[in-house]
Amino acid sequence: MSIRTRVTALATVAVLIVLLVAGVAVVRMHERLLVHTVDEQLEQAATAYDGSEQPAAAPLPPGDDDSVAQLVRDGEVVAVSPDPARATLADPIAAPPEAPDDHVVRNVGGVVEGEGTYRVRSETLADGTVLHLGVNLDDVRESTAALQRTLVAAIPLVAILLGAIIWWFVGRAIRPVEAIRSQVAAIGPDDLDHRVPVPETGDEIAGLAQTMNAMLDRLERSAHQQRRLVADASHELRSPLARMRTELEVDLAHPAGADPVATHRSALDEVVGLQHLVDDLLDLARPEGVAPTAEPVDLDDIVLQAALRVRPGTAVTLDTTRVGAAQVVGDPARLDRLVANLLDNALRHAATTVSVSLREDGDGTAELVVADDGPGIATADRDRVFEPFTRIDEARTMGSGGAGLGLAIVRDIAVAHGGSVTIDERAEGGARFVVTLPTG
Repeated sequence: MSIRTRVTALATVAVLIVLLVAGVAVVRMHERLLVHTVDEQLEQAATAYDGSEQPAAAPLPPGDDDSVAQLVRDGEVVAVSPDPARATLADPIAAPPEAPDDHVVRNVGGVVEGEGTYRVRSETLADGTVLHLGVNLDDVRESTAALQRTLVAAIPLVAILLGAIIWWFVGRAIRPVEAIRSQVAAIGPDDLDHRVPVPETGDEIAGLAQTMNAMLDRLERSAHQQRRLVADASHELRSPLARMRTELEVDLAHPAGADPVATHRSALDEVVGLQHLVDDLLDLARPEGVAPTAEPVDLDDIVLQAALRVRPGTAVTLDTTRVGAAQVVGDPARLDRLVANLLDNALRHAATTVSVSLREDGDGTAELVVADDGPGIATADRDRVFEPFTRIDEARTMGSGGAGLGLAIVRDIAVAHGGSVTIDERAEGGARFVVTLPTG
């Protein structure tokens, strides 16, 4: 069943149950009210009795077919209503009260042959005589039955009417949801710039529309980034392949002047570069979120080992004297990749010196800083350098400046570990990368 049908059915059943409970309560309250009225009538009649031998002189009118009065002394009926229909009441119509000077009110059947239940008030008078006053409850029973019949007919009709109203209101309420569903269903891969309308109600449906639009925003950005990544990757792969093809074609066209060793060495360098590019692309393809593994990692050991690996192959001074102890939780291999990429980027742009510092802050984070004295990064480019295939110097090639994936990988690894990476200004010039990682 649809949501509209289920909501309508459940609401109708709930309303029907409430109406039934309310109907039963109304019937009982109505019956009790009528009986209470009869009790008040009996009390007034008992109060008005003047002690004569004619109890029917009380406000219970003589000859009333619905009432009876009787005086009983020592178990013998001494007086009864003068109505001929009551003249046969030779026996007491009810038992006397258990306690002297007391009264009791109860329902008694068989007071008059062929008639229904009576409401009887029995009271012991001062001289020991018992006064019985009774009123037939047929009117109460008939009034209660009439009310029951009315409710039995009315409650289903009211429930059906309310069900129809609920069906209409639910349909009207979920109409925007259907509009959102149909519009989202019509959005294809080329229509990710479309958005669903947001109702001005400010309710849950408006929240749903806003959530759907936020999801479409993410899908659009993701699709755009994917297309850009594929295009940039294709461009980066085309250049080394074109160079290798050119060298091989030249050697085949001019075998006499070919240098196979040089060609092999050049092709090997290109293949190594392609392998690094593929590794970077695979790293970027990792899903966002928590790092693959989470274990205590001594980040200072990773930084010092990475510095030992790169120091022999560079003429730039690599200062690690400010590397202090710091332990974080994460993937050792990916953290090593983060540090290596930062050092590689700094060494590529440094003029004379790259300085590395590491410390634990008191707020539960570790701060890794890699700074160089190179040309620096303009403020407008500090966010753009973390995008894949971004090169500040467009004249650089993959062979001289990398594919532009290193810093993008640094950001992804930092975010996956619950941290961040930013670029600060240096008073002495150059770039200063600050990586913040949680220690616990």
